[in-house]
Amino acid sequence: MQTTFSIQTRGQGLYEFTRDVTRWASRHGDGLLTLFVRHTSCSLLIQENADPEVQTDLRNYFARLVPPTTDPSMSYLTHTYEGPDDMPAHIKAAMMPVSLSIPVAGGRPVLGTWQGIYLFEHRTAPHSRQVAAHLA
Repeated sequence: MQTTFSIQTRGQGLYEFTRDVTRWASRHGDGLLTLFVRHTSCSLLIQENADPEVQTDLRNYFARLVPPTTDPSMSYLTHTYEGPDDMPAHIKAAMMPVSLSIPVAGGRPVLGTWQGIYLFEHRTAPHSRQVAAHLA
């Protein structure tokens, strides 16, 4: 079974879509779920969903690790014509997963108690992101 999840972002940050995945998986049985984000400037993560400070800290950490091209430490970058956040977004996406594999049992993703499935948006502008899902 296959589908595509559309995730609307409002800029940099983590956007949980566990409920959407769970709802879809519940109609299609057991197997291995593969999620793949179809973009080069965002990532997929399984991360804690109980305390929102985790998402804030992750966003802040990666912003500090890979600042925009307007930061003097990033002056060596040449891909800058799409904005000061574009190349840093590509770098972050290269550091984090763009696909996830999650077992599904009893029609539910086999996640830990505090785990959620997130799209990690690395661009500052809103985007419509597509995540392809395959359950086999």
